[in-house]
Amino acid sequence: MGVAEVTDGTFAAEVMAREEPVLVEFWAQWCGPCHMVAPVLAQLAEERDDLVVCKVNADENAATARDMQVMSLPTMLLVHRGEVVRTIVGARPKARLVAEVEEALAALR
Repeated sequence: MGVAEVTDGTFAAEVMAREEPVLVEFWAQWCGPCHMVAPVLAQLAEERDDLVVCKVNADENAATARDMQVMSLPTMLLVHRGEVVRTIVGARPKARLVAEVEEALAALR
C-alpha cells in the first residue's frame, strides 16, 4: 500500500476518521532523522495489514502540525478512531518502533 501523503485538507478524513489504527509521521525535507525513519515506515506500510501508515510534511501543513501539538521532528502519532493513543518523538530503529506500535495496539485490543 505504501506511505500516503496527507495534507491539512485531507488529515481529518485520512487519519482522524478512520476506524483502523493509523501511524502518521510528521516530517520535513530538511530533517535528517526524518529521512532515516522513512524507509522503516515504508517497510511497515508494506508488511502490516492492520495499520495504515502515512506522513505529513510539517512545513507545508503547519496547521495540522500545530493542531496535533507537534513540537519536534520526526514525530509519529498512532491514531485510533480519532484519538492519539501513542506519540513517538525522534527516529527509532525498526525493532524499537515496531515494539512501541505493538504495545500500543495491544492496549487497543
